[in-house]
Amino acid sequence: MTGRGALALGALAAIAAVTAAWWALALWPLTAAVPEWVLRTREVCFGATRHTLPDAGGWIMLVGEPVGLLAVLWVLWGDALREGLAAALARPAGRVILAGTAVAVLAGLGSAARLVAEVRRDPRSAPAAGDVAAAVAAGRVDDKAPVLRLVDQHGDSVALEQFRGRPVLVTFAYGHCTSVCPLVVRAARTAAGRLGGHGAVLLVVTLDPWRDTESRLPYLAREWELTEGMHLLSGEVAAVERTLSAWRVPRARNPATGEVTHPSMVYVVGPDGRLAYALGADPDVIVSAVQRL
Repeated sequence: MTGRGALALGALAAIAAVTAAWWALALWPLTAAVPEWVLRTREVCFGATRHTLPDAGGWIMLVGEPVGLLAVLWVLWGDALREGLAAALARPAGRVILAGTAVAVLAGLGSAARLVAEVRRDPRSAPAAGDVAAAVAAGRVDDKAPVLRLVDQHGDSVALEQFRGRPVLVTFAYGHCTSVCPLVVRAARTAAGRLGGHGAVLLVVTLDPWRDTESRLPYLAREWELTEGMHLLSGEVAAVERTLSAWRVPRARNPATGEVTHPSMVYVVGPDGRLAYALGADPDVIVSAVQRL
């Protein structure tokens, strides 16, 4: 086996290990003594609570990320991967390892399927008022809202304080994201539409000011179906980055691809200008939180 074949097999093993850890974090049954950070991580990354499955964005991340990584590996190192697999199959130890990996994958998929079936049978997993109330309570923040002043799709300067007296939904996305971001924006847009009687405002801040420039915002706003009272914000890279840091948005950008890893979060700022809630992208939960302000 050549060095490229070994590296390709190593990359395949790394993808499998990361995927297994990701799925375990999202789906592993939780006990009453589980640390709070685990619950918050599951909710932020996958939209999953103690008793509920990941939301649509969470499932897309769980399935789409490994599929995408495998596709990239195949395109870039397909020949090396085939060589590595052939060399592994030619050895007894390699056949045992590959067979064991296949069995582990099948067992993991079977366990995930059983868990999904159990959660769906569990009456606590049904979308009920109690679940929504619990999600709203868990997302309570009550803190000073960070500064937010950027430029929207109309070329206007938009500042958070200009909406004092109205509830404001703030979320974060970027145009080249085709998996989680459209779902997050749609959830926030749906909630804002349902809250029209409350005068709710939606602010979507880009996570990718390098490509989501001010000139591109009108196109993205149409793509995401943002209507009156909904602002897509960008600006100079340094200004956007300061804003994201002030709002403590966890993110990691791959300089080579531009891909940004980030949670699916929607913040609710009350009419008094204070940051009231940090929630997952669930319209029912967002609407309920605003109604409780």
